[in-house]
Amino acid sequence: MLLIIINGITLAALLFIIAVGFNLSFALLRVANLAHGAFYLFGGYVGLSIMNRFESWVLAIIVGGLLTALLAFITEFFLLRRVRGDNMRETLVTLSIAIVVADLMIVIWGGNPKSIPYPEKLGGFVNLLDVTIPKYSVFIIITSILIGLLLWLLLNKTKVGMIIRAGVDNFEMVAVLGMNIRMVFTSMFVLAGFLAGLAGVIGGSYLMMSPGEDWRILTYALLIIILGGMGSLGGSVIAAIVIGLIYSFGSVHVPEFQLFLMFTPVALVLIFMPKGLFGWGLA
Repeated sequence: MLLIIINGITLAALLFIIAVGFNLSFALLRVANLAHGAFYLFGGYVGLSIMNRFESWVLAIIVGGLLTALLAFITEFFLLRRVRGDNMRETLVTLSIAIVVADLMIVIWGGNPKSIPYPEKLGGFVNLLDVTIPKYSVFIIITSILIGLLLWLLLNKTKVGMIIRAGVDNFEMVAVLGMNIRMVFTSMFVLAGFLAGLAGVIGGSYLMMSPGEDWRILTYALLIIILGGMGSLGGSVIAAIVIGLIYSFGSVHVPEFQLFLMFTPVALVLIFMPKGLFGWGLA
């Protein structure tokens, strides 16, 4: 029972890192970036290549995140800006990128499942309050907490965060005041890509990487955003924990109803609380 809870919280921490970046781009640009799952898997595969070449897991995380951030920059600066304001075309552009990147990943890295080996220091177990927990689970949970804290400080305690929140409420007014809100939004989209790539390397050491994993991860990220509320940092935390625990318990006790259990609370929230548990807005 306790092991199931730990696995659920670990998965929730990983999903939070993925979903919070997706949530940022969703809340700021009002773009449902369907390529976010492909960004995650791309970062994982890049990390695998770096790990195989240099045998440095830390370098794999850094390069995986940075190259995914570069891919996100190309996507936003050269493609999404040209169709800004047309939701249908924006969605189709990100969908096309997701399909193209997915096919390229199969060509480059093949279709067999792969995993990234993590350092021996993160192997084994640690005892916390007489509870045995895998060290790698502790690492994922601590990393997600640090990322969540840094994002909260960025959005609520800095001038950039103030501009971002103002731009979400009234894009035109902030632009008229002379602030380069477009560059700020591009930076947030790139940050979302970096987080996806970073999560891809970390997740590639916790889960298997294979074709189709990008769409599965994207689906979970969407569930978290719908459940927690678009743009809500706190909502992403709660929703990730709910989805992670449901997945963990469902896969062990009722695997045939796992998807049903995951989608049911989301459906109920859509019916009775269309803006999610914590509403819309950056908080």
